[in-house]
Amino acid sequence: MARRARPWYRADRGVWCVTIDGKRHNLGPEKKAAFDAFHKLMLQPRRRQAVMDSVASVMDPFLDWVQRNRSAATYEWYRCRLQSFVDHYPALTIAQLKPHHVERWAGDGKRSVTTRRNSMRSVKRCLKWAVSQGYLSESPIAHLEIPGGQSREVYIPPAEFQQLLGFVTDPRFAELLSVTYECGCRPQESLRVESRHVDLERRRWIFPASESKTKSMPRVVYLPESATEITRRLVAEYPKGPLFRNAAGRAWTKDAIGCAFDRLQVRMGKAQMKAREVKVDEKDVAAFAKTLKKERFHGGQRVKKSQADLMCEARCKLTQRMARDFAPRYSLYALRHSWATNALKNGVDALTVAILMGHRDPSTLARTYQHLSHNPEHLLSQALRACV
Repeated sequence: MARRARPWYRADRGVWCVTIDGKRHNLGPEKKAAFDAFHKLMLQPRRRQAVMDSVASVMDPFLDWVQRNRSAATYEWYRCRLQSFVDHYPALTIAQLKPHHVERWAGDGKRSVTTRRNSMRSVKRCLKWAVSQGYLSESPIAHLEIPGGQSREVYIPPAEFQQLLGFVTDPRFAELLSVTYECGCRPQESLRVESRHVDLERRRWIFPASESKTKSMPRVVYLPESATEITRRLVAEYPKGPLFRNAAGRAWTKDAIGCAFDRLQVRMGKAQMKAREVKVDEKDVAAFAKTLKKERFHGGQRVKKSQADLMCEARCKLTQRMARDFAPRYSLYALRHSWATNALKNGVDALTVAILMGHRDPSTLARTYQHLSHNPEHLLSQALRACV
């Protein structure tokens, strides 16, 4: 006898679901409303229950497929974006879905071009998968135009990198930056490397093909002297698990690294503001203080903020915002890009650089790392060498 359909709570997405005739329905996060929706579904004719009508009903099987066939990081990448779309349009049906729905959702707030692009890609990919699997006859957003990727052209010369390290207060974070800058490894490699990947005798990390980005061949990262010494110490300290960890002993995550780079940018910006004797306008501080919350929690109780507290909080926040205009925003990928540029400037041929970076296609180097095109001195010296 077939099991009777009954709503169940899906903890990883925070919603109630029910499976009827092999089709999973998203009933929403509220239990009472979910059971009301469940009873309405059970009253519908069986022929209608087999049709995928809501956007959420398409996204659920897609996420299940991603979870089975892709990495955990890829699943989380899609899950958070698709959940945001469903939260924004909880009752939207496939028949109602139009490209402008995705455009408006992706354009909410002050999102960067890359964030908007990734958000739109996730929804479009989901609907394309539904067509390929036979859930839908066609995608209603097949002609949605997705913005192009935003190129990252931040180059950090060695002298600037040493200056950057002077503003890093966490020695563990400084080690991660130094090794990435010296090796040119991908962020996912420095964050996931463990003792089992390390070959100290030959001064390298070796990731098996199953753990490499391309999945086709092992990935080898060669270590300069200082990176070797850092790796040697971390292997002795952490024989199991990720080598690079924060001051609390926890493995670095992309969000934690993003926050660390944000703090670094603010510190560098404040130093520039101090050197140029730039301060926030007190009139702006007073106006901004009026928009802040007038209470805060202290010891589990609400406490009213004094005017001095509000002014101090407003001044601090406005100073941080202004500081970001006086310093660049770095990233681990900027360090990898800089390694490629430094290697080419130091005379390493492009094919060797591509191999050391783990590129399957050497042409990626020419398409992605174009910092040398902005260095006329280097290009002139190379042109003169060609004439010898």
